[in-house]
Amino acid sequence: MQKSKRFLQFIKSLKFRLILLILIIAIAPSLILSVGILNSYESRAVSIRESEILSQAKILANQIATSEYMSLGNNLESSTIQAQIDMLTTIYDGRVIVVDNNFRVYHDTYNLDDHKMIIAEEVIRSFKGEDIIHYDSENHYIEMTIPISDPNDKNSTIIGVMLISVSTDNIMINQAYLRQIATIIVVVVGIAIVFFAILILLYLLKPLAKISDGIAAIKDGYGEDCLQVNDYSETIQICERFNQMLGRMKIMDDSRQEFVSNVSHELKTPLTSMKVLADSINSMPDAPKELYQEFMEDITNEIERETKIINDLLSLVKMDKSAADLNVSTVNVNELLEQILKRLQPIADKQKVELVLESFRPVTAEVDEVKITLAITNLVENAIKYNRNDGEGWVHVSLNADHQYFYLKVEDSGIGIPEESLDHIYERFYRVDKSHSREIGGTGLGLAITRNSILMHRGAIKVHSVLGEGTTFDVRIPLNYIA
Repeated sequence: MQKSKRFLQFIKSLKFRLILLILIIAIAPSLILSVGILNSYESRAVSIRESEILSQAKILANQIATSEYMSLGNNLESSTIQAQIDMLTTIYDGRVIVVDNNFRVYHDTYNLDDHKMIIAEEVIRSFKGEDIIHYDSENHYIEMTIPISDPNDKNSTIIGVMLISVSTDNIMINQAYLRQIATIIVVVVGIAIVFFAILILLYLLKPLAKISDGIAAIKDGYGEDCLQVNDYSETIQICERFNQMLGRMKIMDDSRQEFVSNVSHELKTPLTSMKVLADSINSMPDAPKELYQEFMEDITNEIERETKIINDLLSLVKMDKSAADLNVSTVNVNELLEQILKRLQPIADKQKVELVLESFRPVTAEVDEVKITLAITNLVENAIKYNRNDGEGWVHVSLNADHQYFYLKVEDSGIGIPEESLDHIYERFYRVDKSHSREIGGTGLGLAITRNSILMHRGAIKVHSVLGEGTTFDVRIPLNYIA
């Protein structure tokens, strides 16, 4: 089982695939070349054989025509030509048939068709003056049909036809021998290629093994903080990308640890306060009723603070888990803003802050009403709470749109945000003024919730602030939700 698993892993490995690729690249051309050479050899050898036989046949046909071989019968000259025909058949391992002008076999070197009539297409065409050559590659023989005519005869009268059939078995034997040699060469070359390919690949793939070992060392906790394998430009790029990812993971891990620490601290603080208040009450059994009421009111405030922190944390967790699960519907944004500001008006009245809504045009958008309401509420509520306390503060909310987005602007005349804090205000539990935030009930989670909600809608949020003068948040959200 273990061996089969290792074999499957090897089959799936880059090393095996590279070896296979090298084999295909090296062996395939060799096979194609060997087949091409063998076929070329056969074609070339047959062509040479045809040329040789045709040349000999032409000479013999001329001799037959000029000697009146087919009209004189058996004489010395006839015997000489007969000997040449027999020699031709012996040299080329073939058969010669001489046909007279009556389509009758005058002579057959195999003595099988003597004096028989031959009326074949090739014979008829040769009587018209054609030289016909045919190679039968399946049965391995060459057939020729040569007209016999006197070259000195101006009319080129054809007095007969000579049929020649020659075996090409010796060519096939040579080709088979060459094929064996080619096969041996290809096998030897293949083995050599595999051997050298393995050596080369072991060398070339060493950087990948280094990367793997480096990652394993980092994972196990005793490696360096970054990966450095500079053998190839590709490994340099891989290491750079890995180190960037590792850096982001460390930042995320630090952020997670800080978040957990902040959550623990934020949840622990109200509990500590409640315990101190409860201990104080228990240590004063004869305390007046007014003091009891004051301490109980403080405990109630701490419970409300704890509840708000927990609710905000739950809102963040829900947004993280349901980033791709928005309950999108078509919403009248003008009416939604009016409802939000109506709910927040009592808080503004208590803070003596003027709350103004300005809508430039009717806006309808595809949004998750619950999440976008939470985001806008946080922005406006922060603008109210962190405003001036001299009775002249104001918050201005404006709504506009074009063909693609709607734009929400929340301006206030509040305390402002220091420039060095602008990059951190969306971080969870981050507070610009911790004492003032706790004083007004802030948890440090509102802007994180707001930003998450806007990003889930494929929107954007920007902030501009001047310390002591006020803050402006600009929000842009698509009218049509992009999944």
